[in-house]
Amino acid sequence: MKKLATRAFVSKVCKTLHASAAFARGMRPAASTLFVAPRSKVILSLLLIVGAIPGWAQNGTRGPQLPPRDPTAPTGTQQTEDRPVSWKLVVPNILQDQKPIWTFPAKVVKGEHWRPTLAIAGATAGLVALDTIDAPYFRRTSAFNQFNKTFSGTNMGVGTAVVPLSFYAISLVRKNAYGQHTSLLAGEAVADAEILTTVMKHLDRRLRPSDIPPYGDFDDTWFRAHETLSGGQASFPSGHTIAAFAVAAVFADRYRNHRWAPWVAYGLAGLVGFSRITLSAHFPSDVFAGAALGYLISHYVVLRNP
Repeated sequence: MKKLATRAFVSKVCKTLHASAAFARGMRPAASTLFVAPRSKVILSLLLIVGAIPGWAQNGTRGPQLPPRDPTAPTGTQQTEDRPVSWKLVVPNILQDQKPIWTFPAKVVKGEHWRPTLAIAGATAGLVALDTIDAPYFRRTSAFNQFNKTFSGTNMGVGTAVVPLSFYAISLVRKNAYGQHTSLLAGEAVADAEILTTVMKHLDRRLRPSDIPPYGDFDDTWFRAHETLSGGQASFPSGHTIAAFAVAAVFADRYRNHRWAPWVAYGLAGLVGFSRITLSAHFPSDVFAGAALGYLISHYVVLRNP
C-alpha cells in the first residue's frame, strides 16, 4: 500500500510539473519583447498546482488505525490516532513535536521517506525555475486590484485564525469535546508550522516579489532580504499558506467522512495561497512549499497518521 501511495504521489507531482512547464513554454515571449503573460494561462497553471494537493491528501496516504470512537464526535467524522489534547497540553505537545520535525532530514538520509521528499523537493525546484515567468506578471498587472483588496494579507490572516477559534467556541457551547480537540490540534499545527517557517526564512532570506521593481531582476532573490526577529521580511516559504494548510489538514482529516470537508478545507486554504501570489507577497514556489509543509506537519506530526 505504501509503495502504491508513493507512486501515485510522485506521478501527480510529475504531471503537475509537466502541465506547468507546458503552459510556461506557451507564455514565453520573444527575447526582443516585454513579458506579457496571458492571464488565463498563468491562473490555470497555478490552479493545476493547488488542485493537485487535495488529491495527494486523499489518494497519497493510507487511512489510520482508529481508536475507540469519542462519544462526543458528531456523526460522519473520522477519528485519527488518539492523542491526548487539552489547553494544558498544547505547549508540551508543541515542544514534543519539534523532535520529529527537525530530525526528519536525518531520517531521509537514512533512506526513510525519500521518495515523497524527492517529489516535493523536485516540484519546488521546478516552480522556483518558473518563478521568473509567473511572478513578473502578477507584479505588473492591475487586473487583481479588487480581488487583492478583499483577500488582503490581513484579511486572510484573520480568517485563518477565526476558523479554529469560532469552531472551538461553538463546540464549547455545544459541549462537543471532539470539536474542541480539533480546534486545539489546529492551533498546535499552526504553531509548529510557524516555528519552522521563521527558521527557514532566517536561513534563506528570499526577497518578496513586491521588493523587486516590476521590470527588475526576478532571478537574484535568495539571501537578500533584511533580517527581522520574526523573519517576516523574507519570502520562502509562505507563512500565510503554511498556516492555512495546517488548519485545513487537521479539519479535513478529522472530518474526512464528510466528502465535502476536504474540498472545502483545502479549497479555502488554496484561496489563501493564491491571494499571496496575486498580492506579489510570494512567489508560486513559496506558496507550494508552504502548502506541502503545512499539510505534512498536520498529517504526520500533529495527527500522527502512519
